[in-house]
Amino acid sequence: MHSEIRPGSRHHLCQNPDMAKPKTQYTCRECGARSPKWAGQCAECGTWNSLEESTVETATSGPKGRGNWSGAASATVVNLGSVQAESAAPRLVTGIDEFDRVLGGGLVPGSVVLIGGDPGIGKSTLLLQAQAALAGKTGSLYVTGEESAAQVAMRARRLGLDPGSLDCLTETSLETVLATAAERKPGFMIIDSIQTLWTEALQSAPGAVAQVRECAARLVQYAKKTGCTVVLVGHVTKEGALAGPRVLEHMVDGVLYFESDSGSRYRLIRAVKNRFGAANELGVFAMTDKGLKPISNPSAIFLSGQEAAPGSCVLVTREGTRPMLVEVQALVAPSSLSNPRRVAVGIDGSRLAMLLAVMHRHAGVQIADQDVFVNVAGGIRVNETASDLAVALALQSSLRETPLPDKLVAFGEIGLAGELRPVYNGEERLREAAGQGFTTALVPEGNLKGVKAKIAARGCRRLSDALAAARE
Repeated sequence: MHSEIRPGSRHHLCQNPDMAKPKTQYTCRECGARSPKWAGQCAECGTWNSLEESTVETATSGPKGRGNWSGAASATVVNLGSVQAESAAPRLVTGIDEFDRVLGGGLVPGSVVLIGGDPGIGKSTLLLQAQAALAGKTGSLYVTGEESAAQVAMRARRLGLDPGSLDCLTETSLETVLATAAERKPGFMIIDSIQTLWTEALQSAPGAVAQVRECAARLVQYAKKTGCTVVLVGHVTKEGALAGPRVLEHMVDGVLYFESDSGSRYRLIRAVKNRFGAANELGVFAMTDKGLKPISNPSAIFLSGQEAAPGSCVLVTREGTRPMLVEVQALVAPSSLSNPRRVAVGIDGSRLAMLLAVMHRHAGVQIADQDVFVNVAGGIRVNETASDLAVALALQSSLRETPLPDKLVAFGEIGLAGELRPVYNGEERLREAAGQGFTTALVPEGNLKGVKAKIAARGCRRLSDALAAARE
């Protein structure tokens, strides 16, 4: 006599696979090895704490046999020449100039942007201001899993915003968030933060690698299907990188980082990735009691405004599409150590060591027995090689205890043979310097071709020529 199979029993689930829960497996993020259960160490490569939970995708029913694709439906192929760029939906302009600049002109409908930064730096404040600015243009929804609705309303009133125009949802379940968004159809949605969301498809806790990846993938899919612009707030690790899997940054259309020195009222937003604009674009804000205020002329705040002092040189750098003036400071002092110190803040330390070697070999500047400290004022980090000449001039000025000529700017790359190499957008840099009231510039000779900027620019072929010109 056959026993009766009750609904919901293990045998019933085996006979009805569609009712079974999604299976999970653990994949090593280092070597890709898979395991049916979690372990502290990967059995294949021996890496500790590298197994991450993920769902097992079941194959759909279809024709059997490898290489048989006769059962698949074909898709429509679009010729890119027939696609008109003007047919795309216009950008959502928030009216916050620096925020729109970093995004490439505004938010693109259907895009997903990830924004990260230290706790308390102003991520939620900026996004609440953006929601208020877009309230009259499109429907918006602020989803928070870290605060209550009363706390969000309190912040809105403190910033001088109208709470009556802002919609807020306090929820951490991804399925509930997507169901609510599908019902309300917002054009702009903020998720604060992605680490607080969890999905029922996984058993791990909110904030786990698998939960963050799965929730982000579902939100990206929702944004592409509906045209809703989604902004994800991400936590950062103690090293300053975005928490969660690295694939998270590949899934989204833009990645923005908040930067700031401790105690400074200025906030910098840098676009690390942007599919709809220039990468490495920089936006500058000032934190006030009414929220973040855009700084339209950042060059003015990064310059001290004081008289020329030994060891100081003004550099014309470029962040994204914007030329900007910053002050490079250097201090050269006798060292009491057998191995003199080399400290660089705001520039690459390896680049500084290379410049010191080039100055010693090709310009006769003896700094081997000196402590060297270089700093870029204002908390800016300069990553381009155009800062080489300004750093060299500042080092010589500090060593000789002689200030550089007043209203002088410099930029240019220094090669290992002591030659000065031109950098891109030289005319725009000179135009920005002239607009800030500078009258003299020391630049590579190659950057003077066709320049019409109203500034006395002197071109040099070698580092030794530039250092000699600065002493005149």
